[in-house]
Amino acid sequence: MSDESRTFRTAAVIPAAGRGVRLGPGAPKALRALNGTPMLIHAVRAMAASRAVSLVVVVAPPDGEAEVKNLLAEHALPGGPPGSSWGRTEYLVVPGGESRQESVRLGLDALPPGFDAVLVHDAARPLVPVDTVDAVIEAVRDGAPAVVPALPLADTVKQVEPRADGSPEPVLATPDRATLRAVQTPQGFDHDTLVRAHATVTGSVTDDAGMIERLGLPVVVVPGHEEAFKVTRPLDLVLAEAVLARRRANDGF
Repeated sequence: MSDESRTFRTAAVIPAAGRGVRLGPGAPKALRALNGTPMLIHAVRAMAASRAVSLVVVVAPPDGEAEVKNLLAEHALPGGPPGSSWGRTEYLVVPGGESRQESVRLGLDALPPGFDAVLVHDAARPLVPVDTVDAVIEAVRDGAPAVVPALPLADTVKQVEPRADGSPEPVLATPDRATLRAVQTPQGFDHDTLVRAHATVTGSVTDDAGMIERLGLPVVVVPGHEEAFKVTRPLDLVLAEAVLARRRANDGF
């Protein structure tokens, strides 16, 4: 089959190994319930909702692979146990590492050959709409090595000199917010480029797109969505519940 005629294949990697301490004590953040269903399940469904995604890899806590497999099986996802197909999409569960970066790399290592694009999606962004997922994939398909969904900032931003002791922090500058964006996920990548980044980029990064920047390659932005916010604090759970309630009322979600 020629490169021109071969189907463009996309996989999604969901690192879900973090503890999420800002949500308070209890289960790992990805396993916290949202409308009675763990956030991780919502995130998996969000990726699988795209017809372009043919594989979802969930990266579980290092000691929680069996628990996550059972969780997926218990929540009426189409298909059978991990490793089987639900319609057009398959899924895998693999153990993660000590850092998000290591967990993403382990998810990439689990991908079988033949994938052109990879999405990396936060399990703590359970409500991203499928249109946003598709827009990211389409930009990668069109040739971008890295794509991030993002929103313009509503608030004025100040650059400050941090003070660890809690004292007032001096303002150093006021960046032009018209040039700034708040980045979301899923972030999309050319498969081989992301693999190369994880093999060569060292040091701390806050997202995978930052690794591509370190390679000197372009990263482009597509419009994000207000419902793709990250559930980090207890108040975010309240907002997410409200979004789900509105979806049920309006769309029968």
